[in-house]
Parts: sequence; C-alpha cells; structure tokens
Amino acid sequence: MALIGTPLRRLEDEKLLRGQGRFLDDLAYPGTLHLALLRSPVASARILGLRRAQALALPGVVAVYTGEEVPLKVPVRAPQGAKAAFHPALAQGVVRYVGEPIAAVLAETRAQAEDALQALAEGLDLEPLPQVASLEEALEDRVLVHPELGTNLAHRRYLRAGEVEEAFRRAHRVVRARIRIPRLAPTPLEGRGVLAVPEGGGLLVYTSTQVPHRVRDLLAEALGLPQEAVRVVAPDVGGGFGAKLNLYPEEMLAAHLALRTGRPVKWVEGRREAFLATTHGRGQVGEVALALSEEGEVLGLRARILADAGAYLLDTTLPPHGGTVLMLQGPYALPALEVELLALYTHATPTGAYRGAGRPEATFYLERIFEIAAKDLGEDPVRFRRRHLLRGPFPYRTLTGAVYDSGDYPKALEALLEAARYEELRRFQEEARRTGRLVGLGLALYVEVTGFGYEVGVVRVHPDGSATLFTGTSPHGQGAATAFAQIAADTLGIPPERIRVVHGDTQAVPLGQGTGGSRTLQVGGSAILLAAERVREKMRRIAAHLLEAAPEDLELSEGAFRVRGTPLALPVAEVARAAHDPRRLPPGLEPGLEEKATFSLQGASYPFGAHLALVEVDPDTYAVRLLGYWAVDDVGRVVNPLLVEGQVQGGVVQGLGQALLEEVALDPYGQNLTASLLEYALPRAQQAPKVAALRTETPSPTNPLGAKGIGEAGAIAAPPAIANAVLDALGLVHLDIPLTPERLFRAVRGRAEAAPEGASRNLE
Repeated sequence: MALIGTPLRRLEDEKLLRGQGRFLDDLAYPGTLHLALLRSPVASARILGLRRAQALALPGVVAVYTGEEVPLKVPVRAPQGAKAAFHPALAQGVVRYVGEPIAAVLAETRAQAEDALQALAEGLDLEPLPQVASLEEALEDRVLVHPELGTNLAHRRYLRAGEVEEAFRRAHRVVRARIRIPRLAPTPLEGRGVLAVPEGGGLLVYTSTQVPHRVRDLLAEALGLPQEAVRVVAPDVGGGFGAKLNLYPEEMLAAHLALRTGRPVKWVEGRREAFLATTHGRGQVGEVALALSEEGEVLGLRARILADAGAYLLDTTLPPHGGTVLMLQGPYALPALEVELLALYTHATPTGAYRGAGRPEATFYLERIFEIAAKDLGEDPVRFRRRHLLRGPFPYRTLTGAVYDSGDYPKALEALLEAARYEELRRFQEEARRTGRLVGLGLALYVEVTGFGYEVGVVRVHPDGSATLFTGTSPHGQGAATAFAQIAADTLGIPPERIRVVHGDTQAVPLGQGTGGSRTLQVGGSAILLAAERVREKMRRIAAHLLEAAPEDLELSEGAFRVRGTPLALPVAEVARAAHDPRRLPPGLEPGLEEKATFSLQGASYPFGAHLALVEVDPDTYAVRLLGYWAVDDVGRVVNPLLVEGQVQGGVVQGLGQALLEEVALDPYGQNLTASLLEYALPRAQQAPKVAALRTETPSPTNPLGAKGIGEAGAIAAPPAIANAVLDALGLVHLDIPLTPERLFRAVRGRAEAAPEGASRNLE
C-alpha cells in the first residue's frame, strides 16, 4: 500500500474535534472525594503550626492531613554520586519553595475542598528562614537548602577531552560569553490530574502522564504494594512537553489517601498550581569560551555551567543537565573540549524535562558562542560554521562520548541556504538598513540525541480483517497512532482506518517506557513493525495453504496475497477469517493472528538540521517580528511528512517563546512573579511564523525503520536562530533571552549612553 512516507491525515483527531475525548477531569466515580492542597506562600520557612478545626467544621470536609500523618517521599532514580533530596508528599517540618504542599484536604466536592483551604491558610504559622534565591548564592553554600546534605551541590558532571590547556595557551584570541537560559514553564494545554480508585485490595489510577508504567512502578514502590496491585491508565492527555514524565507528590498522595479512606480520590491541577508546582524547564547559566587561532580556526571549547535543580530531585531533574554536557560538541569538529556542570539546589520549584531536555541548552551555548566568534572575526556566520562542520566518517564518537549514528551536516546547511536564498536575504538586509529598518538574519545548526530503551508492540488481526495494535508508548498529541497504523497497514495490507491503537494502560500492555525523548516512532514503531512482520508471515503460510502454493511464491499487494505470475489471489480479510477457523489452517498452526515483539534500541539516533530566521525590530517599540523562517531537519526515514511538519511548526513556535517572551521570573524572596497566563507570556497565533519546513534524509542504522526523532528539533534550533537574528538586527554582541522589547530598549539605550561624545548613536 506504500503508506510509509505518505502525508496521511491524523486518525486520532475526529473524536477530539467532536468533543468526544475523555481527559482526566472528564472521569467520575461514585463516592469520589476531592483533594485540594494548601501550598506554601513562602520559599523557605519552618512550619510552627496549623489549626485544622475551622476547616474540619466546614460542610463536606472529610479530613485534613499533614506531613506527620503522611510521611511519604517520591522515589527517585538518581545518578551515581548525586546527593538526592527526595520530595515529600506533604512538607515535613519545613517548606523549601513557594507552592510546596503543606496540608491536604479531602471533601465531598471540589468547591468544598477549596473553601477549606482558606480556613487552613488563616491558621498557618510559619517562621521565615534564610533562602537561596540564585545559582550564585547556591554555589557559595552559605545558606543550605538541605542542611543534612552539607552542600547545595546535587550533582557534578565533569568532562575533558583533547589538549584543552594547550589550545587556550596557543590561542590568538579567546571569545567569551556569560549566557543565561531562564527557567521556563512547560504549560501544556491540559494541566496535571489524578483519580485514584481502590480496587480489589489494589489501586486503579488514572493520571495525565506520559509514562504510565513508570508511574505504576514508582507508586508501587512508594506505597509498598506489588506492581500487579497497581494499574495505571493514561486517558486522553492534553500535552506534556516532558513535564509529565515524573511521578509527582500529588499522584502519590491521591493514591495513598484512596487506600486510606477506601474511596476514590481526585485531584485536578489549577493553572496557578501548574506554574508553582509542575516542574520548570531549563534554568542554567553558562560561562563559555572559544579558543581561536590567528586564522580563525577553533582550537578548543571550555564551559562552566550552573544548573538549577530547584528544591528537590524528581526523576527528570538531573538527566536534562546531563544532556547538555553530552551534546555540547554539536555538529562541529572540535579538537579539545572541557565542561563542568554543577547542578545546584535552590529554594524554587523543582526542575525537570522540558521539550529537548538539555539539548536546547547545549545548542544555545554553542550557537551563540559561534555567532559571537564569527562577528568578532568579521566573518560571515555561515562561512565560519561551514568550515568547522563535522564530515564523518559515521558512526562518529564525539569528545563528549556521544556516538553519532549517521549524518551529513554540510548537506543540511547547503539545502537551507539554497531554500532561503541566503545571499539574496543578505542583500535585502543591506537595502533595508539603508532605509533605517532594523533587519537581522540568524542561523543555528544543531545535533540532538533521541531514543532510548526498549518498547513492546503487540499486533492482533481480528476475523473481520481489522487490527488492533498495543504499544507501551503513551502518545499525548503527537499523532503516533496514525504513524503506527501506517506502519502496520503497509506490513499487513489492512487499510489504516481499520486499525485501532491501544496505549496508556498498564493492564493492556504490562511493559513499556512511555513517551519522551522523541523515542515513540523509532522504538515503539519498530516494535510494532517487528510484530506486524511476524503476523504477516503467519498470514502468508495460511494463504499459501488455501491457494495451494509455496509461501515463498506469494507477495502481498493491494490488500491481497497473490501468487506471482498468476491471477490467483486471496484478500487479507479472507485470510484473517481463515486464521480463526481451525478447519482451514495448515497442520501444526494454531488459530488466531496475534504476535508480540520487543525492540531494544542498542544505540541512540542523532537527528540534525539547520534553521534560519529573518526578523525585523521596530525602532520605536522594539517589538520583534519574524519576516521568514526556514528549517531543514534530517530525521532519518520519514513515516508521515504531515506529522513531521506539524512537529517542526510547533517546536519552532515554542522556541520562539523561549527566545522572545517566556521566563519564570522569581523575585529575591522566591516568589513567582509569572504564576498566571496574565504574566507568563506565551506565543500567540499572530506571532507564529510560517515555517518553510524542508528535509534531508539520512536513515539511521539503529532501528529497522531508519527513523530518528523529530519532536524536539524546532524547540532546539529556534531559540538561537531567532536570538542571533535579533542581535544581528541591533548590532548587539550578546543579550540574555528572552529578548523582550523592554530588554532590547534598555540594552540599546545603555549602549547609546555609553558612546563617546560625538560618536554616532544610531543603531547601525
């Protein structure tokens, strides 16, 4: 049917467009108790007391719990050498960030539970404690977030390769920059939520998560239950962006209280809670230096990075920062590299994975320092990058230990320059500047790492010729069910609209690793492919028996098994019916068409690409407008170009938000100044650029599909591309993101005021 490579429209969307989706808050059980949480109003304090009587006296309030009654902590798989501080379900003696849960209320209705919070808040007695408000303060260790650890250092990663000291000693010039990447709020359309139901001595837990199997395993561990006693179901999930890869305190608390009360317990996150208590992404400060020879050749790279872990470790707090170290070489041939990364505790919301998880940070450092170096040398940024690109051979082991599976970085760059007509854009920029317009061009190249672990796929063909696919991945908006259906349709000859995909239920598929790290297609899709191939071979044997032909003489085409060189054919639907009738099967073959396969990824894949942004800055308001955006991404073999284009478009818009708008702003006392959508600026529809999404194709040898991940590419490449373009427009060397109009105005005004008497103060 040749559906792989076809831009098939998403099969999942009809029920959602008709309002027939079932998200966490749509679920209801009789007798459900509603959970609400009293959260800390301060970043660091000792809990002196909490008066409950007034709250318990309110109508519908069933119980109030504190950390004394619920001494549970979230289990964490911390890397070796880390100093782990585990997040309590409810604060135990002290609070360490604004929004940390202090007490839990159970009531008959959600409104009654929320009413009780006001009464609890009036009876809360806190003693303020010193706090760590910045990474620099954390590094000093004068105030400790966790005194029992003796340090604020959660984890240190250090890597050195090549003759770094010699490179910087020989350098003709060294380009340096201090680059800050702010905290970001992932802000999925649907916040978090959980409904825990006691069931037969165990638990049925519905939760808005990307990783139902991980939630099951960690819940069982935290609650002291066998894994088989916990069933986790992810209903329709309205986005995650990495923020739903953890087990959270609220999930653990709801499950514990459901067992404790014997009644279902439901908690649904409010938007303010999401800004305070859902993990933030990014949050780093890097001091980066590039050593250059007299001819402008890169001799070595050195970086020292401070990474914000927040107040506690969750399962995805440290891996993103490790990803920053791993991907710091990018697509360039660096002779020497040294990087030290210090993950530090602060009195702030814990950090975690967010679209790209470390790779955007690495790319931002690299592309900014390369841009600064090119401008310092007076060299075109394209030419400077082009002469430092890696050219293989592949697989290629980088100085950081990454093993790039396949790639052609010069090809992607040249495809971008041709598609965007780069030389014409530079001429347009020159002409625009002569008329007073502030136009800039920004380039960014990237390599990212995608895929990990194993995945389970089960393919079941029914007697009516339809099929059901079971996957251990847990999609939440990416269109994976459509891609899986295309893979199975091509393999089995069944129309994709007759293929159903089951996911997100640990009872239906006992093993799986969920959705994250752009792994769904290459790992989950490969498992589906292997299982479908096994089913096809069984169907071939049955068809050969019915057609009285040798199996090797049969081919599958146009929905039927055909005997080569003859008109003899048997439709797939007829083979499916025969497969369930023992009388029509060849000797020794059992009835039914169901096969299971497990695919384990032995090595990650490394997508890559090149993006270019054309921007204009208003000289009066300093507002930034994107005039054009071009993206060339290489994600290996493409199963559905429409899905790839959607991921690129969404990622670029998210990256635009990081570059121009978004920042979780904390004041010196740890208060979140951007804890609602009134203050936290997300991109709006009118700001979204039309992205010219193009591709080169370098298949990956790591999986049978030849696929690489695409979910994070735009969010990795867009921030440096747009930042480089804005700074190019204004002639600024460096300015930390987000590049808001106010920040741009202050930078330009400061530069003008610092100009010597009589010097030109115009922006060119």
